Amino acid sequence: MSRGAEMSEMSMTEKRAVILLSGGLDSATVVAMARAEGYACYTMSFDYGQRHRAELDAAARVARDLGAVEHKVIGLDLNGIGGSALTDSSIAVPETPTEGIPVTYVPARNTVFLSLALGWAEVLGARDIFIGVNAVDYSGYPDCRPEFVESFERMANLATKAGVEGNGFTIRAPLQNLSKADIVKAGTKLGVDYSLTVSCYQADDQGRACGKCDSCRLRAEGFASAGFADPTKYF
Repeated sequence: MSRGAEMSEMSMTEKRAVILLSGGLDSATVVAMARAEGYACYTMSFDYGQRHRAELDAAARVARDLGAVEHKVIGLDLNGIGGSALTDSSIAVPETPTEGIPVTYVPARNTVFLSLALGWAEVLGARDIFIGVNAVDYSGYPDCRPEFVESFERMANLATKAGVEGNGFTIRAPLQNLSKADIVKAGTKLGVDYSLTVSCYQADDQGRACGKCDSCRLRAEGFASAGFADPTKYF
């Protein structure tokens, strides 16, 4: 068999997954988990008008470090609809805990992200889509709940050619019921270099964190509870 035919056969039989990669702690851990399960990892990030754009550089670093086959960045303009402190600089990022769903919630973000990941998965022939949502140590976002993930999976298999033809999709959310400390422990065991990641909602251009926002607080508490040093740099 020629090398070209061999490579073609490998590409037909490899187990592929599309993984949403923000560049933060959770999504980096998910890439490592998928890789450990033997998936060829195709990572996808979004330049959606977020104020913490340093996460895009972090995502590229993580994708390289964890051996992604391909890392794709899709441009969106979620700032065009506004409504979130992560896309609208006139809305302050809260630096103390708040009641209810915080203003850092981005309307329809995970729905849009998963929809584009679904499209790429169908093109690639991937049957699994990984997302790093969590419903334990999180900010209360409605699109991080198990009900959302389950509903999207049902929709995905109704709305696609692959699903209709019996080659359906599974939305994988392996962090769903883990504490932040459990996530840190799992990622550390799998060799994730957390110094490459950026979690802060208002990180500067160098990826340095504020240490005050919800995401910084949850990350710091997770590392402390896990008993590991957090490599985050602060401004």
